[in-house]
Parts: sequence; C-alpha cells; structure tokens
Amino acid sequence: MKRPGTRKVEGKVQEVAGAVEEKVGKVIGSGSIERRGMDDRVAGKARQEVAKSDERIRGTGQEIFGTVKKAAGNLLDDPQMEMEGKAKKFEGKARRKLNE
Repeated sequence: MKRPGTRKVEGKVQEVAGAVEEKVGKVIGSGSIERRGMDDRVAGKARQEVAKSDERIRGTGQEIFGTVKKAAGNLLDDPQMEMEGKAKKFEGKARRKLNE
C-alpha cells in the first residue's frame, strides 16, 4: 500500500496535468482532449481527498490509542506510559488537522 502522502502528490500531479490538458483542448478546439483533461483533473482531486480521508481515519485511531494508553498509564501509576499516551493522542490530533 502506498503512503498517503505519496497518493496526495500523485493526485495533485494528475489534477494539474488534467487542467493543462483541459486548457490545451480549449485552445485547439478539441472537445475530446478538453473532456479527457477535465476527467483527469477531477480524478486527481478525488484521489487527494481519498488520501486525506485515510489520514484523518489514521489520526482518529492514534487519538483513541493514545487516550487508552494514557488512561492505562494513569491506572498503573506509570508516568512514562501516561506521557506516551498523551504524545500519541496529540500526534493523532495533528494528523487529523493537517488533512482537513
């Protein structure tokens, strides 16, 4: 499975290439090239959104894991585990926010 960051970049490349192809189609008066470019542009945007959605889901999972680990550290009187849980929760929250 590809990394989500890679998929976001690939989606952006597809979006930009599609936009260029769409403009070229308009300039030369080729409806088929213009439509193909529009399809690629829209598909590229969709690919980016899927990658962002995956990252938001991963972030939520990290937040949940961090919350549980923090609580376990608290119950076991283990400050290190508690801090690791806090850090994981923060990491998950940041991951979600970066992909809104």
